[in-house]
Amino acid sequence: MYKRFKFDYCLTVTLKQNHSLKVDFIKPTHNMKYNFLGNTGLLVSEICFGTMTFGGKGMWESIGKIQQQEVNELMTAVVDAGINFIDTANVYSFGESEKLLGQSIIDLGLNRDDLVIATKVRGKMGEGVNNVGLSRYHIFQSVNDSLQRLQLDHIDILYVHGVDKRTPVEETMRALNDIVLTGKVRYVAVCNWPAWMVMKALGIAEKHGWNKFVGLQYFYSLSGRDIEREIVPLAADQNLAIMPWSPLAGGFLSGKYTRGNEKAGDSRRDEFDFPPIDKEKAYDIVDVLAEIGKPYNASVAQIALAWVRQQPGVTSTIIGAKRIDQLNDNIKSTEITLSADDLQKIDAVSALGKEYPGWMVDFQGKDR
Repeated sequence: MYKRFKFDYCLTVTLKQNHSLKVDFIKPTHNMKYNFLGNTGLLVSEICFGTMTFGGKGMWESIGKIQQQEVNELMTAVVDAGINFIDTANVYSFGESEKLLGQSIIDLGLNRDDLVIATKVRGKMGEGVNNVGLSRYHIFQSVNDSLQRLQLDHIDILYVHGVDKRTPVEETMRALNDIVLTGKVRYVAVCNWPAWMVMKALGIAEKHGWNKFVGLQYFYSLSGRDIEREIVPLAADQNLAIMPWSPLAGGFLSGKYTRGNEKAGDSRRDEFDFPPIDKEKAYDIVDVLAEIGKPYNASVAQIALAWVRQQPGVTSTIIGAKRIDQLNDNIKSTEITLSADDLQKIDAVSALGKEYPGWMVDFQGKDR
């Protein structure tokens, strides 16, 4: 189980000219909480800032196309809120997201050691036949390229960004272990793999004494609870962190979409209808979230994010933004703690249907 920390005061120590020490306790301006990343000693903020909106090249234009000035403004707000966990990927705008993030760290004079930077490898990054996948060749090449774009000397967390059906899992795990040993990567994690493949990879790493995955980045929202079938139990069993992506289901749970308003006008879902969800069920969910939000004076998005944050095993919820007001609204969700009654109402409208062998496991487990 992970532990949650809230630091009410920070300690500053000043060395005076007479060599005496002055100790000050300064109350921070934020209420961000920090959780251990799986079975590690690394603390990450309960909100992770995703940078998919940076750049806007090619297919990514409909998601966001913010440039350096806007990136710097968002990053300032992120750091001021106490968020220390930043998520990007080499494929986001084909490297532009990494470039803009790296330059922002320099422009704002941020302390690199105060940040946990995550990026990813797997997607196609060029025309070369080997410029894709999870081969040893591509992993090493991608890490070097990402470090150049980020203008950093190491990546804190490197995710494999999906399944590569043509590369043996053993080759991938060996390469990830070796890239960690170079010092260019601190931890490795995984996105979008089926549970059996994650467990296979963990077993291979255990057998050889290699570095294992420490976390899981998966689509998880009230309209996409699929990971509760296999991934969430796996995470609990193996002490892996869960970092949900698209907790608002691509903006569908932002409150902009209702049965009477099927086009938001300023949402990426209008142009890029992803990830796939059951929209009729999602409309029912939005209605319940709107009602629950009234006594909290909270938006539908804030209630949806609060629900994700309170789920078992969730370490850091990834949010993205194109505007400061949108970012701040999402961050305010951390101030909401839903009651048991709220959670029951939400579960009633959003819970997964029973599938085999799950329903058989429950049926046969009654005698134990």
